[in-house]
Amino acid sequence: MRKYFLCLLTLFTFYLNATGQNNRIRVLVFGAHPDDCDISSGGVAALYAASGHAVKFVSLTNGDKGHQKISGGELAQRRYKETQEVARRLGVEYEVLDNHDGELLPTLENRLAVIKRIREWKADLVIAPRPNDYHPDHRYTGILVQDASFLVIVPNILSSVPALENNPVFLYARDNFQRPNPFRPDIAIDITPVFPKKLDALDAHVSQVYEWLPWIDHDTTVPTNPEERKKWLAKRWLGRSQPSPEIKQTLEKWYGADKAAKVINVEAFEICEYGKRPTDADIRRLFPMLPAKP
Repeated sequence: MRKYFLCLLTLFTFYLNATGQNNRIRVLVFGAHPDDCDISSGGVAALYAASGHAVKFVSLTNGDKGHQKISGGELAQRRYKETQEVARRLGVEYEVLDNHDGELLPTLENRLAVIKRIREWKADLVIAPRPNDYHPDHRYTGILVQDASFLVIVPNILSSVPALENNPVFLYARDNFQRPNPFRPDIAIDITPVFPKKLDALDAHVSQVYEWLPWIDHDTTVPTNPEERKKWLAKRWLGRSQPSPEIKQTLEKWYGADKAAKVINVEAFEICEYGKRPTDADIRRLFPMLPAKP
């Protein structure tokens, strides 16, 4: 019997090698609220998923305060359903933790929850917000992931879940905050081909993109027709995804000047110093959608 199982294991390993499954990149994106991962990384998630790589989104709160008319369990349940629709549309996994919106704190319990998920996912790449942001939940999500970045390889921390042998690369998602230091675009990814896919993911967050966020902005122009809504959404998000002058320089590094000039929609990331410090070769391996060195 033992020889039989060993034979099966050998055949399975051969299959993985032959199909390239053992080379799957495992990406884990953390957000504070149930739409944050989509906003920061929905484009790259679509690119990874389309190529057979493994992507998981994790929201550290249940989003139960982010609406002008409903709240509590009713809103949390609605937002959870929206995340599962996003998971279906993008081909990713989506987990929502049961912390209250607006009440996230960088506690030991939450740190261990983040460590646990990074280890269980066996992440190669972890994306999170920077810890300087207008929203405390965003800031503390960044801090919690920072605090986990070294500890994921320490066996005696959360010993119930095996520590990772190799530290992942940790990245910050793009933002526009300037103090105490501006976002530095170390990596820029052209998401123009999958921008409609990102919009499709955002479109699933009806409670947010068509109700709550426009209400905050005093925007009363949201259409009621679903097709017109998506056009409105595209116009609203197009400006947020266009490359800044700094990001254009980064695009030229990774794509070459000719290809960089054609990029319309982009997602950019800053390398966190607390995880693995990747070489350019590491980055090209972790982002296989990048072209060969220009």
